[in-house]
Amino acid sequence: MNPRDIPQYDPPIAPPPAVVPRPKPAITLLVAMTGLGPFTMQILIPSLPALAAALATNYGTAQLTLTLYLVGVAVAQLVYGPLSDRYGRKPLLLTGLAIYLVGSLAAALAPSIGWLVAARVLQAIGGCAGLVLGRAMIRDAYPREQAASVMGYVSTAMAVAPMIAPLLGSLLDQQFGWRASMVACFAFAAPMLLAVRVWLPETLREPQPLPGLAGMLGAYVQLLRLPAFRAYCGLTAFATGVFFAFAVGGPLVVINGLGYSATAYATAMMCIPFAWSAGTFTAARLATRLGITRMLALGTMVTTAGGLLALVVQIFLPPHIALFFAPMALAALGNGMTQPNAIAAAISVRPNLAGTASGFIGAAQMGCGALMTVLCGVTETGSGIATACWMLVSALATQWALLAARRLQPQ
Repeated sequence: MNPRDIPQYDPPIAPPPAVVPRPKPAITLLVAMTGLGPFTMQILIPSLPALAAALATNYGTAQLTLTLYLVGVAVAQLVYGPLSDRYGRKPLLLTGLAIYLVGSLAAALAPSIGWLVAARVLQAIGGCAGLVLGRAMIRDAYPREQAASVMGYVSTAMAVAPMIAPLLGSLLDQQFGWRASMVACFAFAAPMLLAVRVWLPETLREPQPLPGLAGMLGAYVQLLRLPAFRAYCGLTAFATGVFFAFAVGGPLVVINGLGYSATAYATAMMCIPFAWSAGTFTAARLATRLGITRMLALGTMVTTAGGLLALVVQIFLPPHIALFFAPMALAALGNGMTQPNAIAAAISVRPNLAGTASGFIGAAQMGCGALMTVLCGVTETGSGIATACWMLVSALATQWALLAARRLQPQ
């Protein structure tokens, strides 16, 4: 038989592997998750003077509800990332929201300042889960080209939440007392927990082994050994300190010192996120033209001018709410120009440790913020001078960090 007479059969062609689409979480849910932590941090600030009186404590002790909240955020966000790489984003987020609900309920029922401070720490540990895991979910779900755009939408929560929270907190305080703000936190988070449970997909594809405590600490040690990382990380932390010095001193100065209502304070506070957003917009427009180093120089100069103006105003001009807020608005404008560039520079020092660097920068920001709240809380008497001094000290520290960063630039 001729081989050509044998029927020829081509092996079947295997179909191409199906492309499994990446699950994409709803942007509205990501925004709500991200904004929960900043919202909870700010909502109680206008009530601090009334809270101190209601719980029979002094203002310095009452401001621990903010200080230790920041400490809780700083520590927790160092842990959420590695755990979510191993166990998934959704389980960690559900756990965080459950902790947040327990903390909110405990805060609403707090019989003493110690109970309230502990409850606020629980709120912080649970509330910051959305901030950390929301960013991770965006990286999981979107390619690089789209991730930046989605991150921009979600980051609006960081500006809007601090704008709304003080006003809402002051209105609730006037009508129902400070505990109503904690009830509102519980009311916001309960349906969010249900929405996450029902509608939020798990975005982690391949669980990663835990690095262990030694591995995590080793990565942080690697970063801290780099002078450039220390300089840029310090710059963004000190810039954050300017805001938190003002945040903790502001209610005492405006409400107790100047005699304005908590609502007036919260309304005036809305100008600060607007100024910060104007700074970030300026940075986005000018960063590629001027470069990171020049943008940092411009931003820190404006921030320092705001801190110096705050002290001059409090010493030489008659007290007024507009004169108290105007220097902080100027400092916030400078902060908006400084923060994005300093964070980008810090993360770029060691690209293979970008995630670890991002977590450490966030912890450093909250840590410096917590330190400023303590220093300002124990020194501010209502005149505004101590608040202005600590704002200026933190702003001058940004100049020191910028000088260190410039010395590391190649000549």
